[in-house]
Amino acid sequence: MKRKIDTTRRKLLAKMGMAAVYMPLIGLLGCNEDSQSSSESTTDSQASDDETSNVTDADGDTTDSTTTIEWAAGGTDLITLDYPDDSLFETAGICSLLLTERTTEGPCYLGVNAQEDIADGETGLPMMLCLQVIDQNCNPLEGYLVEVWHCNREGIYSGDESQSDDTSTFAGSFCTANDQEAENSTWFRGELTTDSNGRVNFKSCFPGWYGGRTIHIHFRVRLEYGGADYIVSQFCFDDDFCAEICTGHRLYSDRGVQDTPLSSGSDTVFPSVDYENYLLNTAQNEDGTLLGYKRIMIEV
Repeated sequence: MKRKIDTTRRKLLAKMGMAAVYMPLIGLLGCNEDSQSSSESTTDSQASDDETSNVTDADGDTTDSTTTIEWAAGGTDLITLDYPDDSLFETAGICSLLLTERTTEGPCYLGVNAQEDIADGETGLPMMLCLQVIDQNCNPLEGYLVEVWHCNREGIYSGDESQSDDTSTFAGSFCTANDQEAENSTWFRGELTTDSNGRVNFKSCFPGWYGGRTIHIHFRVRLEYGGADYIVSQFCFDDDFCAEICTGHRLYSDRGVQDTPLSSGSDTVFPSVDYENYLLNTAQNEDGTLLGYKRIMIEV
């Protein structure tokens, strides 16, 4: 059943003063030789639809054959592969000082429980979300809490506050669109502690969109729950990739393309230029699921 999205969200965002909410620069996303790697990452997804293999014809000649891989559609149980190893994050030979930039917590934060699979039964394009926390010298940071939260494929956030220790900024019906199922759920909210390689891995689904915002994922990093934040920010996705999923994936196509692509300059959080530094790296896994990954650099 298709839920009706609350069309007052854009007005509420404007009232909250979020049109110019991203904070002054403390650096750029990633740990790469230059910021170009962030934009390069999104081109990984452009190769996601095709696999090339060698086929031998009846005459014994070998030719190239391109086979389309469909995007998976369903729950996180469709993620059948192991997480990629840490070489995933080594996208450049030189580690430059590129600290992660802050944005905003937003009005839909709830304190969450520690869990790897954050889908809570929701479906969509299943996604591995792999993050690595590093310091300004590109050394991995162990023992840091990484929280992530985002909406479901219909642009709705979960809103069960009963198990949360922090509801101080939660905007209720704005986030849940007064959807009863959402109000009783905790989907797409999770927290994990980084391992010795600074790594956390979540199982989730590609988010949907709601009016006035480009598709995004919230995250924060701190040393302990309730402690001071090192970073609160958001990741976004390449416009072409979002259009591909929103128009071509059977679980997203009924809503169509998002109304606020990054290139429009109308998003209320990401800047109208140089937004490439917020882009989540994406690629298609062999099982048709999505891989999203990024380094988060903080100053300690």
